[in-house]
Amino acid sequence: MRDTVILIASGDLRLSANQKCWPAQARVEEAVMNAIRRQGHDVRRGHPCDPAKGHGFIDSQKHGMEVFRQIPPAAPLVVVEAVWQYSHHILHGLYTHEGPILTVANWSGEWPGLVGLLNLNASMTKAGVAYSSLWSEDFTDEFFLNGLRRWLAGETLQHDLSHVHPLREFRLPAKAEEVGSRLARELRRNKAILGVFDEGCMGMYNAIIPDELLHPTGVFKERLSQSALFAEMQQVSDEEALAVRQWLDRKCMRFHTGPNPETDLTDEQVLGQCKMYIAALRIADDFGCDTIGIQYQQGLKDLAPASDLAEGLLNNVDRPPVTARGNGRVLYEGRAVPHFNEVDECAGLDALVTNRIWTELGYEPETTLHDVRYGESYAVNGREEFVWVLEISGAVPPAHLIGGYAGAVSERQPPMYFRLGGGSLKGISKPGEIVWSRVFVDGGKLKADVGQARVVELPPEETERRWRITTPQWPIMHVVMDGIARDQLMTRHKSNHVQVAYAPDKPSAGLALAAKAAMFREMGLEVAICGNVEM
Repeated sequence: MRDTVILIASGDLRLSANQKCWPAQARVEEAVMNAIRRQGHDVRRGHPCDPAKGHGFIDSQKHGMEVFRQIPPAAPLVVVEAVWQYSHHILHGLYTHEGPILTVANWSGEWPGLVGLLNLNASMTKAGVAYSSLWSEDFTDEFFLNGLRRWLAGETLQHDLSHVHPLREFRLPAKAEEVGSRLARELRRNKAILGVFDEGCMGMYNAIIPDELLHPTGVFKERLSQSALFAEMQQVSDEEALAVRQWLDRKCMRFHTGPNPETDLTDEQVLGQCKMYIAALRIADDFGCDTIGIQYQQGLKDLAPASDLAEGLLNNVDRPPVTARGNGRVLYEGRAVPHFNEVDECAGLDALVTNRIWTELGYEPETTLHDVRYGESYAVNGREEFVWVLEISGAVPPAHLIGGYAGAVSERQPPMYFRLGGGSLKGISKPGEIVWSRVFVDGGKLKADVGQARVVELPPEETERRWRITTPQWPIMHVVMDGIARDQLMTRHKSNHVQVAYAPDKPSAGLALAAKAAMFREMGLEVAICGNVEM
């Protein structure tokens, strides 16, 4: 591989985010290029930094097509990510690129490149694009350098996947087989509706399930419009919105409000979020949706405050009551309405299955997705563990947090992402046993990885430190994945998102995992169990 290596960087669509994150991206690119040069290879950027925009990211699909027209089709290509990126900005070029592709991210939770890398890798997996992948803290460690040398020598990188086991290797408990198979048959017979408020958020090609793969499971999409959601919000009275806010106040949820809408969370923004919560429930009821997802990040972000508070409330069984238009019928009374953040349909299908399995087993059914954001080693109860930071801006139910509503606080979303503000539903996830999972598309098939993990409680100062180096406004979950090393998870996981739900204890988690695996299998998914499990 003696040709010049071409380096590219996909970025955000939002100018403010690209400008804010560019200095970190530039530093990472320089470190990667220096590492390539030390291996005796030439490297250059495939697109210039734009001084007028103040960054050097590919910031649209149009821009990406212009860049790829100038890249030699067979050149070795490195995609470097220190930020969240929109995969569709470059996926078109990766589809047809003839040379080897390497994706690289910095091991940092700051913006975050790891989340962007996982999404891009998952999107290429779905698209059938061959690639290699590496990550590093400073691009001088042996894992990175050894991998880089091998890739520059023409090798496609294969990392350790010994933690992944096909479901056929396991004998599931009889109860789990019965519950999972029965619920899958009921789903296929009675069917369910997955409400999608505008498909394809933030270029997440991996998050779209093709209809022909979804329909055999018994689940069908209702394609809804965010403009309809916004219109419905205008029909919600201030009194109705205020009733939701007062319900949350009575639950002792805190709102960090201030006077400046440009930088503070304001009471008006909170009322807008309460209206979105009411409107979403009414539309879900109109169309008979069993689960819904709001895209928000495109279009709606320029019209309304963030959807995150509404998403978290929807995912909670105990939530402010909402009545149908014009009568006193309480919508979805006593139930969560599973919401899949950023219209990640793979998470939506997963949330629906989780809700039904957990409800059948008598467990608390609250579930959410998180970003696989970052991780570091930490001594937990005197033992060194790798503790992952899972965070997401929205969809986390209060039932997952220490103290529930009383342990939750709403803080203004970062202005660089959320111009019109709105608050998050922030808190620290309670310690306990969880089942994690991910539905994904690979080789034209629906697949699912499932595993068990522990949520651990870290000292307050460590939690605050991890918040500071990631996004302090968002809810956080400290997770230890037994039997799965850091690099194993990064290699296998086919999404920036991971679905999580609590179980009462470890045996209960094992039963729930087994039932979920059985239901997925009966629905036609190819299932793998990852890491250490006890069923």
